[in-house]
Amino acid sequence: MHKFDEMYAQLPASGQFQVQSQSQGGQSQVQLQGVREHYRDYAQWLAGQPQDAMRDRREEAEMIFRRVGITFAVYGAKDEDGAGTERLIPFDLIPRIIPAHEWATMEKGLVQRVTALNRFLHDVYHGQEILQAGVIPAEQVLNNAQFRKEMMGVYTPHHVYSHIAGVDIVRAPNAKGEGEYYVLEDNLRVPSGVSYMLEDRKMMMRLFPDLFSKHRVAPVMHYPDLLLETLRSSAQPGAPDPTVVVLTPGMYNSAYFEHAFLAQQMGVELVEGQDLFVKDRYVYMRTTRGPKRVDVIYRRVDDDFLDPDVFRPTSTLGTKGLIDAYSAGNVTICNAVGTGVADDKSIYPYVPKMIEFYLGEKPILNNVPTYMCRNADDLKYTLDNLKDLVVKEVHGAGGYGMLVGPASTKAEIEDFRQAILANPAGYIAQPTLSLSSCPTYVDSGIAPRHIDLRPFVLSGKEVQMVPGGLTRVALKEGSLVVNSSQGGGTKDTWILEV
Repeated sequence: MHKFDEMYAQLPASGQFQVQSQSQGGQSQVQLQGVREHYRDYAQWLAGQPQDAMRDRREEAEMIFRRVGITFAVYGAKDEDGAGTERLIPFDLIPRIIPAHEWATMEKGLVQRVTALNRFLHDVYHGQEILQAGVIPAEQVLNNAQFRKEMMGVYTPHHVYSHIAGVDIVRAPNAKGEGEYYVLEDNLRVPSGVSYMLEDRKMMMRLFPDLFSKHRVAPVMHYPDLLLETLRSSAQPGAPDPTVVVLTPGMYNSAYFEHAFLAQQMGVELVEGQDLFVKDRYVYMRTTRGPKRVDVIYRRVDDDFLDPDVFRPTSTLGTKGLIDAYSAGNVTICNAVGTGVADDKSIYPYVPKMIEFYLGEKPILNNVPTYMCRNADDLKYTLDNLKDLVVKEVHGAGGYGMLVGPASTKAEIEDFRQAILANPAGYIAQPTLSLSSCPTYVDSGIAPRHIDLRPFVLSGKEVQMVPGGLTRVALKEGSLVVNSSQGGGTKDTWILEV
């Protein structure tokens, strides 16, 4: 296992086709040798596109995204007047393409994984059989900051806790040197990014309608319909025509565009905590026609801020009495309170064991090998190899709280070493994978950049998803960090139909 990173370090990144930024007669130059078969038609098309035309389309996309307001707030960043900043997430014109057979395997693996994670969440808040069996150390779950004792014994329809899951997938060479999809991270609390998946597809269809007549690209635009279906099916028994709302922290949240976008696309109300109130253990929404009962809350607010009576007393983002109504079975919160205990990075290494324990199956999608610094042997290996590893805080998110060893200075590595020594249980480490790269438009022309994929898995009466997801791209040369908060961009993801 300790040889995993050494093996990958000697393999090249698994890019889809070779590109060069020089132009000849105004044409983009794309060398077709080594092109994977499912990219060949697109590569030939791209080779014939004038650079000026592609540049004009990039500028058109940026103008439209700005006009529509597809931005995100950057916490801690200030403009020259000292105000908070909003940024446009860079959109790349070159799609990421995945053949049907690869997607079919990935889809089965995602359904398997999310099903097991939901089984785990139900178990830890009820019988705790997996803890009693010693598969996962009990203290690692029960002492986890994301474990919510308030959820013990609470009923959730269909035993689903994470109704909307965003699972981060990377493609890298395996032991045979072949490309393989690995799960890098599970996002089960309030995963974001699906609005960019939809807007990227809409933009590609606007800019390049001819491409969609030449390629059989699976559709994704029905995602809001599937999301609404999932939310309505998650209502408590006795709600024949459930009222669904989207709960947002407000316009200053980094993902506010997405909250408003999804509410509009589903045709439901976008509300803040002050728009709701609880009476007789039922949740109501204030409307111009008087109170209206709410059955399902798609919350985009973290646990700590949902109910000042139970969690953070100073919170003004939630609603007093919400958890009491929830515990009484009079409202469904999606995703459920306490889901964070399953996507904590210290729990991630145990997901393959969850799949075997609950489903009696071998994992279809493998984890990236992970060293848990709480274990003495793993801690020693991590400290001895910091310059070659990616180290993450177990509660970190958004690309923050992590060290990419090969891209870090000696001082940064030493600072991280001291942080790990001060709190070993707060960190995990993983090999620096030779991530798949995809041709991407950058200032110098077309160049390879590392990518990942976040498919969105919906769990209600059944587990379903649209074919594809959000491809994120690290726009900085050599960077492995794709998060938008760290300068990453997005691409449209094409799943080719058979």
